[in-house]
Amino acid sequence: MTDVLLRGGRPWGLDAPADLLVRGARIERVAPGIDAPGAQVVGVEGQLVLPGLVEAHCHLDKTLYGGPWVPHSADDTLAGRIGDDLARRAELGVPSVERIGALLARMSAAGTTHVRTHTDIDPLAGLRGVEAVREAAATSPVDVRQVAFPQHGVLTNPGTAELLEEALKSGVEAVGGLDPAGIDRDPVRHLDLIFALAERYGAHLDIHLHDGGSLGGWELELITERTKALGLGGRVTVSHAYALGQLDEPYQDRLAQGFAEAGVALATAAVYSFPVPPIKKLRAAGVTVACGHDGIRDLWGPYGSGDMLERAMHVAYRSTFRRDENIELALEAATYGGARALGLEDYGLAAGDRADLVVVPCGGPAEAVVVHPARTLVMKDGVVLHN
Repeated sequence: MTDVLLRGGRPWGLDAPADLLVRGARIERVAPGIDAPGAQVVGVEGQLVLPGLVEAHCHLDKTLYGGPWVPHSADDTLAGRIGDDLARRAELGVPSVERIGALLARMSAAGTTHVRTHTDIDPLAGLRGVEAVREAAATSPVDVRQVAFPQHGVLTNPGTAELLEEALKSGVEAVGGLDPAGIDRDPVRHLDLIFALAERYGAHLDIHLHDGGSLGGWELELITERTKALGLGGRVTVSHAYALGQLDEPYQDRLAQGFAEAGVALATAAVYSFPVPPIKKLRAAGVTVACGHDGIRDLWGPYGSGDMLERAMHVAYRSTFRRDENIELALEAATYGGARALGLEDYGLAAGDRADLVVVPCGGPAEAVVVHPARTLVMKDGVVLHN
């Protein structure tokens, strides 16, 4: 593997330009004026250098990306989208290894180096989605981690709990959950089941929570209590958490403090007009906030590009962020926040970190989010993939 010297870039977090010397799969040194005889020199003068982008919440197995346009056919309800997905996935050949692979290629070109994807697990699909995602990921440079996701319920869909366990036995990295009250109608049993699986298999846990208002707030309290009681801090994420954007500020403050103490992360996609968690408040309390696309051109909606800088722009816009320091919080969610939620080691821009790097032709992080220009360079594990 050839050593690579990125010359004259502006690593995010530093006040002045610096070179980055990459040796093997690691960043060896970050400093101005590095002398590295024999290294491949890539001039990135004045451009922003970021760590690899982290897609912390998507559904690769559902994607229609790379295929012909499919008009959206579901109604606007959650139940309607679930039903349409069940009815049409066989007709459209979902999951498709080719389409998953096409989306991963697009993600890689846009600078994404790590993905957490929620893969449907149910008695009709079995583990087909898990297998399709694995096959596509095997030929992609993107590091893909799956969540065994009970899209159609656990308690209300007999046989799903057993399949979740089979997925974990096969090496799936995380177990998922879905609206313990709104879908499964029994939040205590639902949470007992999925938390027990996470504890038994040493897995991460990522729970879709669409339930709103005080019901959703109560479920967030239950999740926090269990995370604390079982010592699973750093391994639990709540995705969407619409209730957080609907509760009054004192309740938000209590929940944020609880998340921080328990080690519960939040992931948002800022989709459509659904409530966005109060990111500034959460980060001020020390809560990890990550982000992702949710669906990308699938039966749940026709939108999504695979570009995490564009997604960070949606997160910032929906949060009404205008000042640079606030817009930068959205970029943090697409990088360091996602890395913490996924439990990535040696992630960042310091000596010793893995050499997963993205170069963006702009002057600063807020501009990168707002403009999200084409990437100048993408590197994964010290290998230049796109330049």
